[in-house]
Amino acid sequence: MRRVMKLAAVALAGALMVAGCGGDDEPTDTGTSTGESKLKVGLAYDIGGRGDQSFNDAAAAGLEKAKSEFGLEVRELEASTGESNADKEERLRLLAQGGFNPIIGVGFAYAEPLGKVANEFPDTKFAIVDDASDASKGANIANLTFAENEGSFLVGVIAALKSQSGTVGFVGGVEVPLIKKFEAGYKAGAEAGKAGTKVQSTYLTQPPDFTGFNDPAKGKTAAEGQIDAGADVVYQAAGGSGGGVFQAAQAAGKMAIGVDSDQYATADPAVRDVIITSMLKKVDVAVFDFIKTVNDDVFKAGEKVYDLKAGGVDYSTSGGKIDDIKAQVDGFKEKIVAGEIKVPTS
Repeated sequence: MRRVMKLAAVALAGALMVAGCGGDDEPTDTGTSTGESKLKVGLAYDIGGRGDQSFNDAAAAGLEKAKSEFGLEVRELEASTGESNADKEERLRLLAQGGFNPIIGVGFAYAEPLGKVANEFPDTKFAIVDDASDASKGANIANLTFAENEGSFLVGVIAALKSQSGTVGFVGGVEVPLIKKFEAGYKAGAEAGKAGTKVQSTYLTQPPDFTGFNDPAKGKTAAEGQIDAGADVVYQAAGGSGGGVFQAAQAAGKMAIGVDSDQYATADPAVRDVIITSMLKKVDVAVFDFIKTVNDDVFKAGEKVYDLKAGGVDYSTSGGKIDDIKAQVDGFKEKIVAGEIKVPTS
């Protein structure tokens, strides 16, 4: 499947020709399945799209599984850096006008655009990943959210137990409430793993600048600064910028922690060896589950939280780099599931 192809080249249908998307960049189309289809599923990616080795790729994996299982027709569209809400609205509207149902918006940045377009197309079912605000609620919207703080707690434990310096780092893509959940859980886990562990935190950008999720150079610079200040393990919750964090750790001979996907398996082989674990946010499971509810005609609007107990978040063990502490980490995991540990969200 070709990753980048201009939307202008996509023949959705004549009815989809809408003037004035706003902004200089056009969304991109990543392809359509062929063959018999029961459902026509549209998916709109966040910045970075397929190939980010993290958040968007996890959504793509869920879509691929559903396509294989249910024989879907699929249209995937990508976001452009610096685009406006009007651009996101137009992307979702193009899918709805093209008869795609259900439609999935990947990322909290789709909250207001998806809420607006869903109201215009009440017979179309929508889902948004990572948002349950009032802006994205409706009778035809499923809100797919995660307990990122719980998964981040576990990798915080790992960071503290693996650190030799007693100082670890956190690099967030954009300082928004969602990413603050990652930071809060990570800090709590680091303290639980080894009391007194120092956590350095750096955010790459502030809203409304969301380029922090797709700027590896900034990620590398931030991680280098933390490493220079004594951090020997750095956890990134920064989307496509995370590749730069891995580069910095590799160059300095330090350790890194991935996010969303098992990045030991997905990252550039040149930096893979520094990734000791990843906080798994199972967007693939949420996307597949949502499509299945529509396919099975059991769609339910409202928020569904994928937490540790539901298997929506976890940590990876690929590479065997944390085998020596796995029992300790699993002990904390059991306590969270049992409700004995309440992980903060801020």
